[in-house]
Amino acid sequence: MVILDTVNLILGALALIAGFLMFRSLPVPSSARREDVQLPTVSIIVPARNEEQRIQPLLRSLQQQTFRSYELLVIDDDSSDNTAAVAEQYGATVIRNSPAAAGAGKSAACWRGAEQAAGEWLLFLDADTAFERDTGLSDLLGSYAEKGASGILSVQPYHTVRHLYESLSAVFNIIVVAGMNLFTAWPERFRTAGSFGPCILCSRDDYFQAGGHEKIEGAIMDDLALGEAFLEEGLPVACIGGKGTISFRMYPEGFKSMVDGWCKSFAIGSQSTHPFVMALVILWIAGSFISAGELLSAAFTGGGVRLLLSGLLYAAFALQTALFARRVGNFHWLFFVFYPILFLFFAAVFLYSLFRVHILKSVEWRGRKIDV
Repeated sequence: MVILDTVNLILGALALIAGFLMFRSLPVPSSARREDVQLPTVSIIVPARNEEQRIQPLLRSLQQQTFRSYELLVIDDDSSDNTAAVAEQYGATVIRNSPAAAGAGKSAACWRGAEQAAGEWLLFLDADTAFERDTGLSDLLGSYAEKGASGILSVQPYHTVRHLYESLSAVFNIIVVAGMNLFTAWPERFRTAGSFGPCILCSRDDYFQAGGHEKIEGAIMDDLALGEAFLEEGLPVACIGGKGTISFRMYPEGFKSMVDGWCKSFAIGSQSTHPFVMALVILWIAGSFISAGELLSAAFTGGGVRLLLSGLLYAAFALQTALFARRVGNFHWLFFVFYPILFLFFAAVFLYSLFRVHILKSVEWRGRKIDV
């Protein structure tokens, strides 16, 4: 029993180390843009299907931006609500998707917008995103210019949490970022898994050279597929975090929407993560259960020293998980005292996702049944 307890404590400590190796840091757009960097005109393309209740924060934040050399195109993908009317109230140019592509999904809508765009750069934004400060757009564009304005700069928006159930997404948000392969202790060793989907910035020339969304139409994980299309053309793909610049609120519709959303993404998206990074992720997740189990065991059967060590390990995992989560969203610190709940929810949804993808061969999202 003593040997087993020692092994558990060692494994838990190794899992903590694995966590720091898999997710060392997350860079964000610089707010100190060089004044001599000239920015071109930008076409902001927002695919929207029944987004009447979600799109207004984005439209308001765009009106407040100091950078004004942009056109705003909202692609109405066969909405049955007032999405188009709301967008027009904020001065957006609304483009109805072609009859043949009506309701065909995000990639078809993005391609339609790109075909109509006049800007030198294309910025694809999900309808539920919003800039957090009035210089957010110029900071984002400036970061792309400083990286050479080549390929893709994609941003994972900062997750805004408002209801308790949304906090259950914490581990998912962490692994979405860590699973891109770029934020480990050795970022130069791994190729990116793709791009983040909610915010993608690229030049018009690079976009059409890579084939754009037309090339990857039908892909369930369009963000990963688009990044792969750019890489195939020798174009770079950079990924950063959006804290302080751009945010979004994931799955405000409720718990079921959250489960469906993560189910759609995870079993497929995880296949793009490098095996070594995936091993670190698995060890980290296993460590969370080991540390919780060891604390419970020590509380009932262990002595003072074992209980102290188990308590320190549990507290370290809680603090580490909170630190990682606060990089990607405004999750409340106190919630991580109960971090095993977050990992249990992650494990349950991930297993359900595997079942939907590999057994049922389909997933559901916003009323659509998507065949895998």
